[in-house]
Amino acid sequence: MFKAMGKISIQKRSIIIIVLILAIAITFETFQQLYYIKRFNLATDDVSFFGLLKTQSYRWLIWMILSIFLIWFTKVNATKKKLSSLDFVKYAALILILVFASVFIIAVIQILLVQDSFSMSSLINDYLTFYTFQKAPIYILGYIAITIIMYLYFANEQLQVEVQELHHLKKTNSELYNKLSSKIDDKTTILNIKIGNKRKIIPVDQISWIEADDYCVKVHTINEDAYAMRSSLKALEKKLNGNFLRVHRKAIVNMKLAKELNLANSPNLILQNNTEIQVSKSNLKTVKDFLS
Repeated sequence: MFKAMGKISIQKRSIIIIVLILAIAITFETFQQLYYIKRFNLATDDVSFFGLLKTQSYRWLIWMILSIFLIWFTKVNATKKKLSSLDFVKYAALILILVFASVFIIAVIQILLVQDSFSMSSLINDYLTFYTFQKAPIYILGYIAITIIMYLYFANEQLQVEVQELHHLKKTNSELYNKLSSKIDDKTTILNIKIGNKRKIIPVDQISWIEADDYCVKVHTINEDAYAMRSSLKALEKKLNGNFLRVHRKAIVNMKLAKELNLANSPNLILQNNTEIQVSKSNLKTVKDFLS
């Protein structure tokens, strides 16, 4: 049964729960009334269960119709993140008003059904007093139950809307990121090298090649200056643009400044300033592909 309920939508589940509560309340009151009639011989005619059930049903139908106001009020308040003390007071006042309205309508209908002479004293002293004691407690409990159920339903509905909005926002941001990332190069354009208490800013297009130097690297510029930098070739390889190519485990070269590839026994690249940089056999094909 619980597995079957789990497959039902929240809206249908809420309706089923409310209908079950209503059916249990009507059946309970019918049995209760039948018991008292039989126990204390309160009726001269023969009273049947279904006859009493019919009477109880129309009274609960009135209760159900008036609950529309409570459901509307609950839907309005479900948008709030947290209910205040004043909201609870409003709920209590509305429930009491609806209970009184239900009792009053039932009392008037009952006077009309029994064709009793209508008077305010009879309405108040006989009918309103009787139905208040008989119906008010269970009507109040019923309204409290329906308030809790509908508040949870509308709050969940509001949460689903927010989840859908967040999902849409995530999708939109993801699409925007993909568009921008395809147009924007996130590679660095400068190297920031610390020299003593100063910082040397070197544009990457001014770098001719970079060589590994123990736990550091040595950055060579087109002016044939060299700067030591605490980094690794692997880390710099990821930051530099596509013109920089790993030609050896100890060297990265700015291929824009390469003028010749020497394919002798020990392949090497010759830069525009005639610097020769060894090319490893494992990187030779990558260099050839780049140059072609």
